[in-house]
Amino acid sequence: MTDTGGAPGGQGDDTPTPSQGIRQTPAPGSGESKPPEDHSASPATPPRGWQPPDPQAVPQTPPPGWQQAPGFRPEALPPFAGQQPQYAPAPRWNPHGLGKPGVIALRPLNIGDILDGAITAIRRHPLLILGIGAVMAVITAGITFVVQKYALGDLERIASTAELGPGATEEEARDLVFGTFGDLFLVLIPTLLISSLLLSVTTGLMAAVMGRAALGREVTFGIVWREVQPRLLPLLGVGFAYAVVTTVGIMLCIIPGVLAWVFWALAAPALVLERGTFRQAFARSVKLVSGAFWRVLGILVLARIIESFFENIIQLPFTLGTGVFSQVLNPGKVFVPDTGDLLLASAGQIISGTIAIPFVTLVTVIVYLDQRMRREGMDIELARAAGVTPPQAW
Repeated sequence: MTDTGGAPGGQGDDTPTPSQGIRQTPAPGSGESKPPEDHSASPATPPRGWQPPDPQAVPQTPPPGWQQAPGFRPEALPPFAGQQPQYAPAPRWNPHGLGKPGVIALRPLNIGDILDGAITAIRRHPLLILGIGAVMAVITAGITFVVQKYALGDLERIASTAELGPGATEEEARDLVFGTFGDLFLVLIPTLLISSLLLSVTTGLMAAVMGRAALGREVTFGIVWREVQPRLLPLLGVGFAYAVVTTVGIMLCIIPGVLAWVFWALAAPALVLERGTFRQAFARSVKLVSGAFWRVLGILVLARIIESFFENIIQLPFTLGTGVFSQVLNPGKVFVPDTGDLLLASAGQIISGTIAIPFVTLVTVIVYLDQRMRREGMDIELARAAGVTPPQAW
């Protein structure tokens, strides 16, 4: 078939032909391919009057007669055009872990957190904590005064025989040396035993205090006493056993004493807060310290260094008043304190111990709580007890 480009009805002469520059559109089915369109001249912007489709106009309900396929979930479909997907906000990082309802954060603690927790507890409950510390300091100073007063006669005997001339025999020199060390041990060992015993008992009392202070609850001496009273005899037993083993171990051989001092340091808090027995308290302490021996040792030693530094600063004026520094100016003379000097030293011991004893015992209790949060997830239990909802994982 020949394509003339003319119109029917005999008017083909007036109609332009393809040879005259007019491109003819091929008929459908003619087999000729459509030439590519040139988009270089098309406008970059939509034509006038064009509007984007309204996402609200998209039908939200299915047409009549439509049935949902079994197992189909509409919420699994992607959002419609123009709608932003909604995501649950990610949980924000909290420096206090599960919160800080009380004096410590509910998360594994570092050394700074432990020391700060002890100081914060003293600041929030000064009357209760310092009152317990003052009672223990008075008992410690009183017993120490009695022991030193009893040994005062031997010290006077040593002072009378200390100035041995060049003609002194070997036996006299040996008696002097052994007599001096014997009197020192006579004063030192009972003092260490009494101090360790009272520290253990105080640690049990502070465990009852921290058990409520960590949750931000009210704590009074009556509440603490009701908590400790049923376990007072086991607590005294734990304190006595801990004091004897650690003191004798350190005096005879340092390593066994240090091991017992660290591994059994958490026995008193475990006894009070877990309401266990004598044997269970020591077993729990060993279990909690195992695997963290050097960390617990470092924290306890640091607490004792801070305690010693603080006590020496407070006791310095009282020590100057006793005249003990005259020994430095005259080393060849043995200084024998009288009763007034011992009373003045005891006053300084009471003042310093009122703050130092609670600090050390609170650090020990917080170490116990920290070890349980690290190993047993006690922070979640404390958060629930404090009414704090733990954040959900995302």
